[in-house]
Amino acid sequence: MTVPVLRVLAQTYPNLKLTVLSQRQFEPLFLELPNIHFLEADVYGKHKGFFGLIKLAKEIKALRIDAVADLHNVIRSKIIARNLSLKGTQTASIDKGRAEKKKLTNAKGQDLTPLKSTHQRYADVFAALGLTIDLSTHQPIERKPLSSRLLTLIGKEPKKCIGIAPFAAYTSKMYPMDAIKEVIAHLDSLDQYRILLFGGGKEEIKELTAFESSFSSVTNVAGALVFSEELDLISNLDVMVSMDSANGHLAAMYGIPVITLWGVTHPYAGFTPFQQAEENQLLADRVKYPLIPTSVYGNKFPPDYENAMESISSERVIRKILAII
Repeated sequence: MTVPVLRVLAQTYPNLKLTVLSQRQFEPLFLELPNIHFLEADVYGKHKGFFGLIKLAKEIKALRIDAVADLHNVIRSKIIARNLSLKGTQTASIDKGRAEKKKLTNAKGQDLTPLKSTHQRYADVFAALGLTIDLSTHQPIERKPLSSRLLTLIGKEPKKCIGIAPFAAYTSKMYPMDAIKEVIAHLDSLDQYRILLFGGGKEEIKELTAFESSFSSVTNVAGALVFSEELDLISNLDVMVSMDSANGHLAAMYGIPVITLWGVTHPYAGFTPFQQAEENQLLADRVKYPLIPTSVYGNKFPPDYENAMESISSERVIRKILAII
């Protein structure tokens, strides 16, 4: 979610040099940004623990940076920012709006008020450093050229590509596999589209591989690509169907229409994929499940709310996909 914000920042201030501090696996996310230097936070290696973070702060100081924008505001980033602040470096940290979000998740069936988006909260950190930006000026990253390997996955026929990412960190945010299968079966029967399935872990790959073997227009790319290849492929989709999870945000970076399915979480908490229309947010039934949102991240929910996603019919998902594509 930081990428579109950093992209606007770089476009607004072309002479600004940005150093992104993150774990190495996320470096491909930032390769398209101008004037970006990537610095690895090896938090399980040389930067592990308090003294490792102090060592990392020294590495950052050696870059002669002028300011620190802490977009995470957790213990690690606080230690680094505090250390640099004591040495005279200007710092600003994200306000996560914890009190507002607690109020939202305690609504208990009452009307909900949309909170500030996480993207805008990131932008506010830069504003505190004197770098005001307008997120509405964002220009999406261009679609990536596809390698011959990726072209093979898409197929030779000129069909539109639908990405489907059915998994999430918590089951309360996952669409039932039977319902996903109904969506895929209908799209496959039309014989007009290429359907690409995205996911992670061994069990997820196993389930997605079963879908691939059952439908002629389906390709499972989970576990088959490195992260940079996955990004290239996502940038060429015509629509992405995602849970409240990372793949929706990855597609949004490229301006791809994203349909997000929400279970016990809710878009009003501020985690809607960047610049995605409200009508593309398919919500669980709050009449049947009035306590939604039960938590910001989906890790807390009452008994029986784990199945809230079932209140989003497969027909509704199919209609939305076809309307967009």
